[in-house]
Order: sequence, then C-alpha cells, then structure tokens
Amino acid sequence: MEDRTPLRLAVAQPLCVPRDVAANARAHAAAVRAARARVVLFPELSLTGYELDAPVVPVDDPRLTPLVEACAETGALALAGAPVAGDHIATLAVTGAGATVAYRKMWLGDAEAHRFRPGDAPTVLDVDGWRVGLAICKDTGVAAHAAETAALGIDVYAAGVLESATDVAVPDQRAHLIATTHRVWVAMASFAGSTGGGYTEAAGRSAIWTPQGELRARTGSEPGELVGASLESTARTG
Repeated sequence: MEDRTPLRLAVAQPLCVPRDVAANARAHAAAVRAARARVVLFPELSLTGYELDAPVVPVDDPRLTPLVEACAETGALALAGAPVAGDHIATLAVTGAGATVAYRKMWLGDAEAHRFRPGDAPTVLDVDGWRVGLAICKDTGVAAHAAETAALGIDVYAAGVLESATDVAVPDQRAHLIATTHRVWVAMASFAGSTGGGYTEAAGRSAIWTPQGELRARTGSEPGELVGASLESTARTG
C-alpha cells in the first residue's frame, strides 16, 4: 500500500455537436469547471463526435483554447477524444499549458480501419504520483491491451468509449474484468446522445469502478452528465 493523496477523477459525457470542435471544446470546458476534479475523462472522439471523416484536430488548434483555459483555472488534466495526424483515433491530454497527443488507439473497429492506423504502444500518464493507463473503446475488449498497459505499472485504467444503448452492458462487463484481473481502478467515459457511425442512441452511463470490481460512481444515459470519485491508494500492478 502506498500513502498518496486520493486522486479526484471525473467521467463526463458532454453534449456533442458533430464536427464542431469549437462548440464541443466549450462543452468540455464547462464539464471541467463543474467536475472539480484533478482528472476529467471524456468519451471516444468527444471533440468531433464519431464522425470518421472529420478533419484531424491539431494540438495547437485555437478552438481548444476554452478547454485549455478551463484546465488552467481548475488545475485539471482533461483527457479528450479526437482524430489526429497519422491518421489516428487519439486521446488528447489537455492542461493549462496546452494539448498533447497522449495515446493512439491500438485496436480499431472495421470501419475505423478504412481511414485510421493503429497506435503502436500502450501509454501511461503520471498524475501526482498516480499512474493512469489510457485506452479507447475496442482496446477495452482486448485482454492483451489491459495486460500490456498494466505491466507498465498502473493504478487506473481510463478509457473513452462509445457503445450503442443496446450494448449498454458491454462496458460494465469489460470494466469489471479489467479491475478484478489487474486490481486497478477503472474509469470509462461513455458517449451519450447520438453521433455518426449509426449510433443514433449511445449508451452513456459513464462510470468508475474500484479495484475489487465494485461500482463507485455512475452517470445516467443523458448528454451533459458527469460524476466523480476520490480514488484511494492501492497496491500498484506491474
């Protein structure tokens, strides 16, 4: 066991306007301010919607300024989803200093593979001594991804996901398996509302699970909801 300050983490599912990065960045900024958390996790492709032809979002895109400013004001790290150069489906790490590409999705869906390339390595971020492993949607269903990420030594497995309402149980099943197998906290920010790719009704129900696989916090299914939890120290994996 390690004596560390609990990590306040929130999962958010903001309303998303298709391809409107400026509007979505403002919604992300509002969520960051409302969350009062050190880390705020957002769904897959949260800055564009699941629009597989959306232009890439550069890390220096001025449309991200509201989100950068919100992170500066609150001291938060925002983990937002966007297409990036490469082409990759990515997680952007946004702080008051700006945005960087933190992680590139390693396991792509069939439709995604027509445009995007898979990332080549798992990623872990250090946040105040907490090691946060990153994942995006399909990654969470691949046992090797969680194992390879956990092997780097993690406390939290954080994923931005998108599931249809008819598959609402899928993230729960995956999160429970990852948490109990690797004894880590699991956070999944799940897209809510409607978006491209045939997702006319996304699942929402973003949630945080303990290393014992117990549900700690959950949103409902509507866009605009968020929920947070204070993560206590556990024995680190890896």
